[in-house]
Amino acid sequence: MFDRLFLGHPREVGESYGEHFATAAGFGARMVVGGLACIVHAVVPSLFVRTASDTVKSLYARMKARQPAFASRPPAFAEPEWQLEYEI
Repeated sequence: MFDRLFLGHPREVGESYGEHFATAAGFGARMVVGGLACIVHAVVPSLFVRTASDTVKSLYARMKARQPAFASRPPAFAEPEWQLEYEI
């Protein structure tokens, strides 16, 4: 049970528990900061005009670059056919 809960997924992506923790926590922190910037932008539209969309694009590129197997996953995980046409 311990192995399945804490070690299975990190092994699947070729990381130790510590490596996976640091990476996932870093991604989560960037998402929180981007989300907070988006909330501030909702109140004051002239602030953080590109922060949310830049954060999403940056995190997607980092995730794709660090997982070579990403491209070989089923279509649900493949690169989306749409592109962001506007900034949030």
